[in-house]
Amino acid sequence: MASYSSRVRADIARWLQAGLIDAPTADALTRDVEANERKSLSFGSILALMAALLFGAAVLIFVAANWEAIPRLARVAALFAIIFAGYVGGAVLKTRDHAAIGEAFWIVAAAAFGGSIALISQMYHLSGDEASALITWGVGTAVAAVALRSNPLTVASVGIADAWLFLRGFDYFRRTEFPHLFVVMAIVLFAISFWTRSQAARHLIILSVIFYLVLLFTEYETLQVAVPLIIVSALLFAAAIFAAGPVDRILQLGGRLPLHALIGFLTGLAMIQFELAGSSSSNSGFGIASAVALAGIVAAIVLGGRESRGLRWVAYAGFAFELAIIYVVMLQSMLDTAGFFLAAAVLLGLLALVILRVEKRMRAPDVEGAAA
Repeated sequence: MASYSSRVRADIARWLQAGLIDAPTADALTRDVEANERKSLSFGSILALMAALLFGAAVLIFVAANWEAIPRLARVAALFAIIFAGYVGGAVLKTRDHAAIGEAFWIVAAAAFGGSIALISQMYHLSGDEASALITWGVGTAVAAVALRSNPLTVASVGIADAWLFLRGFDYFRRTEFPHLFVVMAIVLFAISFWTRSQAARHLIILSVIFYLVLLFTEYETLQVAVPLIIVSALLFAAAIFAAGPVDRILQLGGRLPLHALIGFLTGLAMIQFELAGSSSSNSGFGIASAVALAGIVAAIVLGGRESRGLRWVAYAGFAFELAIIYVVMLQSMLDTAGFFLAAAVLLGLLALVILRVEKRMRAPDVEGAAA
């Protein structure tokens, strides 16, 4: 089956031949199709990247398994040869219009670089810890992403930064301080993503920052994290709705900023609700937070739900969470076990009814437009 871009090109040629558009318009449409086609990842590209990751893992495992049998100089030479062949070979393939395979070669090289850090450090007994190794790996991958202007390498560097944040945040490395360095990493990688045209990296960075704030909240148990997150998220949502064009031209998120803003808004309110849920004297504050969350969900659906199915489903998930936490905190003492299941069934039925009605109303304008 022909791809979407191929069908559009055929349609443009047909329109030009039929006299429906002129030659300059046909050239402009073709250039736009080609520009957007380069930004997308085909299924074959995804498979190539997955194969590259598996191949890189296989090579590193083979080298590690035979580590003692390989002479020291040969070990280092083999690792650097893999890195060199991956980056140079990928660049050659990119210039020969094999973009997906070239990017796959770069992923192999980045994986080999990470494995080389661990193996060479072990071989020469270099000082340092796993956290420093991850940072070095991430910096090297980010530099390669900038030099090669690679979208997948940018995403990979964000993934490495996230791994470092996760492991440091959950005391895997026996940390002595909170990983505030991630804020600097996020800012640098966000800037790099514009150079490498990596929209996926920007989405991942925003979600990672929200995760960082959750860790910060659990570390210090302070509402000074949750309240600013709620306010900033609400402001970003409003800007993304009422000034969608200028905001998206700046952030280049493909119109998905409202989705991220809603996630941040609900995450901040969940922090407040968890903080207030443990105290019987804070029921009024918990109720206010719950009311704000439900009002925010309704506002998000009304203002941005028609344009974004993903935003609607985040809103539905948030609504279900609010129903569950309100029951657990405020109604649990009033019902026995049988009543719990009855209440859960009623709440889920109401949620399903709300979702069906909202989806029907969201589809109605599309149907009317098609009929017109």
